[in-house]
Amino acid sequence: MQLSPDQSIIFHLGSWPVSATIVNTWIVMVLLVGVSFLVTRNLRADQAPGRWRSALELIVTMIESQIQEVTHTGARHVIYFAGTLFLFIATSNLLTVVPGFAAPTSSLSTTVALTLSVLIAIPLFGIVNGGVRQYLHKFIEPSLIMLPFNIIGEFSRGVSLAMRLYGNVMSGAVIAAILLSIAPFFFPVVMDMLGLLTGFIQAYIFAILATVYISSAMAEPPLSKSDKDKKS
Repeated sequence: MQLSPDQSIIFHLGSWPVSATIVNTWIVMVLLVGVSFLVTRNLRADQAPGRWRSALELIVTMIESQIQEVTHTGARHVIYFAGTLFLFIATSNLLTVVPGFAAPTSSLSTTVALTLSVLIAIPLFGIVNGGVRQYLHKFIEPSLIMLPFNIIGEFSRGVSLAMRLYGNVMSGAVIAAILLSIAPFFFPVVMDMLGLLTGFIQAYIFAILATVYISSAMAEPPLSKSDKDKKS
């Protein structure tokens, strides 16, 4: 049994084999872009929202509110990035209920790629928000002796994110394979329900952790005049 979509070759592009991981990743991306385009193509402020637009606005509002609770600098700074991560991972995991579809997040290469995007986004958001000097200064807090430990901690975040997402998705596939070999007529329904729940939870956890890491790298918002007067 092939648990990872990397092992399933769909076709060859010249001498390059194209695995199910790549194909399913593009399916998820096309699906997300296509649905977004169809829902928002006739978007007008003076027009009452329909059911699909209301559903999309509800999802965006929920993502924004969750990010707003985590980051102190406002949801608009990271909602596009963290929200996209959540939608991609959630859609990938939820599509496992479709027969023959293997979630690209069950591939270590996909989880590593997602983690690398987070590791790149962390310094970018930090530098854009507070400048290079303030971002680099965080590595020597509270003292210069903490520099190597802070650097190690920065990379360990990425390893933790990748292994957590991959491990949870892969463990779900292993458990499903074991249960299906025991009782193939009863457990598919149960595992589909469990897969929907765990897929949503893993997408939520990954996006929230990415938001927390990005928020920690961003500078504290400047105090207003009233806040300075209260503090003094």
